[in-house]
Amino acid sequence: MYSAIGRISFGRFLFFLVACQLFSCSDRKALVDQKLYEGPTSSLDSVKTLLSDSANVVLRLSASKQLNFENGDQEWPEGFLLESNNSEGKAESSFVANYVFYDKKEDLYHAKGNVIVQNFENGDELNTEELFWDPVEEEFFTEKFVTIKSEDEVHTGEGLKATQDFSEYTILKPSGTFTVEESN
Repeated sequence: MYSAIGRISFGRFLFFLVACQLFSCSDRKALVDQKLYEGPTSSLDSVKTLLSDSANVVLRLSASKQLNFENGDQEWPEGFLLESNNSEGKAESSFVANYVFYDKKEDLYHAKGNVIVQNFENGDELNTEELFWDPVEEEFFTEKFVTIKSEDEVHTGEGLKATQDFSEYTILKPSGTFTVEESN
C-alpha cells in the first residue's frame, strides 16, 4: 500500500512539475512579448536652467514642464523660453515656442507652434510655426513660412537660415512687397 501511495504522489508531483513548467514558459513569453517602456524617465516642473562659460551665463532656459528620456532626448510639451546672453551677460536674443523636442542623437531642437526668435540689439523678430535649432552649427532653419519684422520693414517667405543670435538671416524663398531705392 505504501508503494501505491508513493506512486500516486510521485505522479501528482510529476504532473505539478509539468504544469509549472508550462505556466512558467507562457509567463516568460508574456514578459518577452511586452512592449518596452519608451516614455519619460523623469518629469520636471518649473524648470530654470543656466548654462555658463567662464563664469558668465550664456543661456537661460525656463519651462513649466520638462520630460527626460533614457536615450537623452528631452521634451518641453508646454514650450520653453531660451535666452542667449552676450559675453557681458546682457540678453541678446530669445527663442520661444509652444512645444519643443530635443533629439540627442541628432543634437537638434525641433520647435512647433507660435515660434518667436528675437534679436534685442537690432530689434528683428522672427515668427513661424516650425523651427529647428542646431546648437553645434549655431543656426536656426526651417522650410515653413516665416515673417521677420525689423524696425521699418516686414519680410515674408518660405524657408530660412539664420545665425543662433539672429543677427544674420536668409529667407530662402522671399515673397511680398519690397522697397527698392533708385540711384542716379
